[in-house]
Amino acid sequence: MLELNRVVAERNVDGILEYAREFHGHVCPYLALGIRASLIAMEELGVGRLDYSGSVDESILAIVEINSCFTDGVQVTTGCTLGNNSLVYLDLGKTALTLVRRSTWEGVRVYADGEKLRRHYPPEAIELFNKVVRERRGTEEERKRLWELWERAARTMLHLPKEEFKIESVKVPPIEQAPIVESARCPKCGELFMESKAVYINGEPFCLRCAGEAYLGVVGRGIVEVNQTAPRGC
Repeated sequence: MLELNRVVAERNVDGILEYAREFHGHVCPYLALGIRASLIAMEELGVGRLDYSGSVDESILAIVEINSCFTDGVQVTTGCTLGNNSLVYLDLGKTALTLVRRSTWEGVRVYADGEKLRRHYPPEAIELFNKVVRERRGTEEERKRLWELWERAARTMLHLPKEEFKIESVKVPPIEQAPIVESARCPKCGELFMESKAVYINGEPFCLRCAGEAYLGVVGRGIVEVNQTAPRGC
């Protein structure tokens, strides 16, 4: 990870893309857009990638507005992740990143307009994407061709000028730091869980699934109420 910090500090976009490929599983235009938007926001805000102390203190927050490939580019580049509580997800469906300092709550929002950026795609890429990804069909040869074109487009996205993005200074309402909470053990499934998620029945702390309560999850279309018939350990 120290090597990645150096690569980001040097703004070695091709090097960042290779780390992102390992993290995300493939290279595509929106992964690269996440990298480019992050580097722009970091430069505008005057911050580097989160190091050990920064991630523990949650000193920098990345606020993303979409759960897509774009967000993985943001996580790799900024070091703000869901697990270190420095990534905030707003279910707005926009390809946008806001990078903010907790000390002042001042930040920079970078928005990418996907429709306008389509002119940078190779001519046959959109047609292949619709066939292979959207419609879930296409030959193996077509799939390979799509990934070749997608990578070519991604490398273009890595070097887009700032003028291709909407960039604005913002003031963000304070966001609480992740609380440290006690654990409780569900008397039905026997598993430990965060006590703040407990549903008390006859004085005992049940987890949401065992209590039969609705709970939320992030799936492809955003934040949804999870179906109670989903796989469960209770």
